[in-house]
Amino acid sequence: MLLNIVIFIVGLVILSWSADRFVYGASALAKNIGISPMMIGLTIVAMGSSAPEIVVSAIASANGNMNTAVGNALGSNITNIALVLGITALVKPLLVSSTTLKRELPALLIISLIAIGFMFDGELKSYEGIILLGLFIFVLAMMAWLSLQVDKEDPLVAETADEIPKGVSNTSALIWIGVGLVILPLSAHFLVNSAVEIARYMGISDLVIGLTIIALGTSLPELAASIAGVLKGEDDLALGNIIGSNIFNLLAVLGMPGLIAPGLLDPDVYNRDMYVMLGLTLLLFLFSFDLIGKRTISRTNGCLFLACFIGYQFWLFG
Repeated sequence: MLLNIVIFIVGLVILSWSADRFVYGASALAKNIGISPMMIGLTIVAMGSSAPEIVVSAIASANGNMNTAVGNALGSNITNIALVLGITALVKPLLVSSTTLKRELPALLIISLIAIGFMFDGELKSYEGIILLGLFIFVLAMMAWLSLQVDKEDPLVAETADEIPKGVSNTSALIWIGVGLVILPLSAHFLVNSAVEIARYMGISDLVIGLTIIALGTSLPELAASIAGVLKGEDDLALGNIIGSNIFNLLAVLGMPGLIAPGLLDPDVYNRDMYVMLGLTLLLFLFSFDLIGKRTISRTNGCLFLACFIGYQFWLFG
């Protein structure tokens, strides 16, 4: 048991590091060939923040742990909103001012409803996985188009430009991309296998292990990025990372088990977890979206999110 815990922790650290290095290399290479910082931020960086979840979901599905993959997708979204955004808002309230985020928030809500519609019958089918992954590609294309349309005065433009690596040679960028592509799946393999063994030892389901320690572990990069963002005054970027990650979780991460290992879902998915995720997404929408002005996700909102997260953990293990 102790060995599996050590393997899980080490695997998680290496997984997060390799994902960060992959994004670093890909962002630097994209900048060097003339792609705009906004497009890099909305596509490569946003997708990279979900890279750990995507790879873990693919490995878990390939190993026959379909509900671990589904739990990772839903649990990561729950953790991103309730824990990551909750803690971030307590550190510093977030001002929601970017028109880009006001477009992405409704998209997140719509995609959440589509995902729930697919899970509602208690089964994730192969064609549903294909649709989700197809929507993932479509969303990437739309974000690339959006980056070309955004107002240059939008605060997200400057915030995104500051995060893109500068002065990195193409050779160095390619090396880091290669490192990420090799180490990401290897670390995910060890992380998933150790997590399954921990779940068996503790007598909990594959779903719960995906909803809890895997989701929490793969969401730690979002927590660090969001806190660092608000401390630098980059509120829109911090919130944008969470929204983008949640969109990709529902499309790419949830699409993996549908494509690789379609089958019956754990009943708790469609009786409990998908509704928790939808409820938190609705709260985020209500706190952030305002047609007539700016809104702030306050410390009170953050406390409410954290209370939801703690209550959900008691529900899972109670």
